[in-house]
Amino acid sequence: MSDVIVVGAGLAGLVATYELVKAGKRVTVVDQENSANLGGQAFWSLGGLFLVDSPEQRRLRIRDTHELALQDWLGSAGFDRDREDHWPRQWAEAYVAFAAGEKRQYLYDLGLRVMPTVGWAERGGGLAWGHGNSVPRFHLTWGTGPEVVRVFAEPVLASGRVEFRHRHQVDSLIIENGAAVGVRGTVLEPSSAARGVASSRIAVGSFELRAQAVVVTSGGIGGNPELVRKNWPVERFGRAPSRMITGVPAHVDGRMLEITESAGAQVVNRDRMWHYTEGIQNWDPIWPAHGIRVIPGPSSLWLDATGKRLPVPLFPGFDSLATLRHIVGTGHDHTWFVLTQSIIEKEFALSGSEQNPDFTGKDLRLLLERVRKGAPGPVEAFKQKGVDFIVRHSMSELLSAMAALEPALDTAVAEREIVARDRELDNTYSKDMQLMAVRNGRTYQSDKFMRIARPHKLQDPAHGPMIAVRLNLLTRKTLGGLETNLDSQAIRPDGTVFDGLYAAGEVAGFGGGGVHGYNALEGTFLGGCIFSGRAAGRALARDLA
Repeated sequence: MSDVIVVGAGLAGLVATYELVKAGKRVTVVDQENSANLGGQAFWSLGGLFLVDSPEQRRLRIRDTHELALQDWLGSAGFDRDREDHWPRQWAEAYVAFAAGEKRQYLYDLGLRVMPTVGWAERGGGLAWGHGNSVPRFHLTWGTGPEVVRVFAEPVLASGRVEFRHRHQVDSLIIENGAAVGVRGTVLEPSSAARGVASSRIAVGSFELRAQAVVVTSGGIGGNPELVRKNWPVERFGRAPSRMITGVPAHVDGRMLEITESAGAQVVNRDRMWHYTEGIQNWDPIWPAHGIRVIPGPSSLWLDATGKRLPVPLFPGFDSLATLRHIVGTGHDHTWFVLTQSIIEKEFALSGSEQNPDFTGKDLRLLLERVRKGAPGPVEAFKQKGVDFIVRHSMSELLSAMAALEPALDTAVAEREIVARDRELDNTYSKDMQLMAVRNGRTYQSDKFMRIARPHKLQDPAHGPMIAVRLNLLTRKTLGGLETNLDSQAIRPDGTVFDGLYAAGEVAGFGGGGVHGYNALEGTFLGGCIFSGRAAGRALARDLA
């Protein structure tokens, strides 16, 4: 019999398992998908990591500190719930200390490397004590998400102490004398489906497994549109959108949240969630309603469905959830980027390991193509084949095509916005806050040379053709979840520890039931899986007989 059962073979589960086998424990990993899905959603990620005062930052003359990072985190989180934010506050302080301390060395010792450039993601709402990153902190893994998975999966697979039970769907926890001692569930028929493809749920048997403890690491709810809408915070975001595309595979279904709660654990902050506003429909989908997020630079003109410019400071890459609230409030579920070929070449990146073959494959030859003329290959493929992209050589042609695709667009309103924005470029100074932000961003040398295009008029033929991108709302992350203490032990509704039950990763709100509070700083999701999975594994390694 194993010492511990881990439910979920994603990143948090692998990290917990790694720490357990390192301590000599035996582990059974149970997952409803086949072995092709080892690593879960982390495999599909861009591999961004939130690090503070790193050597990479210092080489780029970025002055980051633990104090500044904690200011940004707490300003973004906005913790305001005495009961539900008790543990998340403590997790936040512990995680920022980890990111400013041993996190980089911990991963470096496992063989993980990051790129020498540092991205400036989620720049925030415009005030120092508020949401957003004051400095660049987004460290891109060389090898992206698959590499983050690999450095934990390889020692786990080589340990000889882990049994994987794939196609085993947990339906209930076994609770005896108030403690979790195992799981029961359904054996699903074998599946040869490729990674991420929705698999069969046909039952071929049942199972029961027992151990000294159970760690739930089953992920969030982003692949379950019905559950997303059920938990949608109408009082903060407005109505639940009628049209959303999906940023995670269908197996990210949230089943284990209800199962674990039914067993007696506490779910908190279930109304907190993180969805993107820059989603595009994948022209070559893997899972149902498969969407990809555009990771934009700050230069594209952002128009709502009717053609009106989004208000300050809702610029590309600044404040994801404030932008989401505004878009939902317009009564439409889509917006538009208007840009040029020069902007798409320098500023458009696509989230996901499969959309970045150079970084993912550690291919220096492919990487060098990014500095050549033309958009990166995956971006160009979307430009040519994606249903959300329109390319024309004049503003009138572009606006007509946009209105043909989405009749809500008022072409006269959109034309007025484009012309007014372009007039502001007749001088090197401007009252336009977005252009100010672009120029501020270009003071960071890494962004100036690699990420932010030189300011220019959208109608300038030297930078053409003009491009419009229809942006869809994209489901992604669950910010609330199972309440846990700093050892990742599940907490009961009365505040006591649930003996034998642990939770880590997205199912635990990446730690504590909501370490991010209301907002996230980007590059923090993988790190949350690592930190909370490590806490669970180390606590069990310490405490189990």
